[in-house]
Amino acid sequence: MTAARAVVIGASAGALEALSVILPALPEDFALPVFIVVHIPPDKKSVLAELFRAKCALPVREVEDKEPILGGTIYFAPPDYHLLVEDELTLSLSVEEQVLFSRPSIDVLFESASDVYGPGLVGLVLTGANHDGASGLRSIVSAGGVALVQSPKVAFSAAMPEAAISACPTAHILSLTEITSFLKKV
Repeated sequence: MTAARAVVIGASAGALEALSVILPALPEDFALPVFIVVHIPPDKKSVLAELFRAKCALPVREVEDKEPILGGTIYFAPPDYHLLVEDELTLSLSVEEQVLFSRPSIDVLFESASDVYGPGLVGLVLTGANHDGASGLRSIVSAGGVALVQSPKVAFSAAMPEAAISACPTAHILSLTEITSFLKKV
């Protein structure tokens, strides 16, 4: 495996519980940027960044358009905006059409990040009730990156992990604690 340069995470139903295991466990010397899409209704204000800021050793922010990428920082997509990695230096937000009824879309984030980071990207699909993330994870694998999927057996909602495994049969299928251990070693 090429040395990891970034992590992307997608989650939907049950996301808060899953992310509450993974993100607070990342040590303050974790050097990679972590980009996260969680499906949130477009008319709701997201409190994810605020909530995780209080729990995590790393800085946590909700992305603003054209924001510079900093290592060792957790970035959440804001509601009703697709999050895209433009290059290794900046993030952008888009209001283009929903993908699989979602904006932000996990696939949009994963595909743009795989274009930028290629084999240096680790993609993670967590619990969720649709198929968003499956084709994006396949893009990461095609670019030489690493695919991780929460075990559907322990996911709050198994549909997203199952779709990701179907799209990426070589993905590492792990429990939340195994995911945390894996990320600490990248």
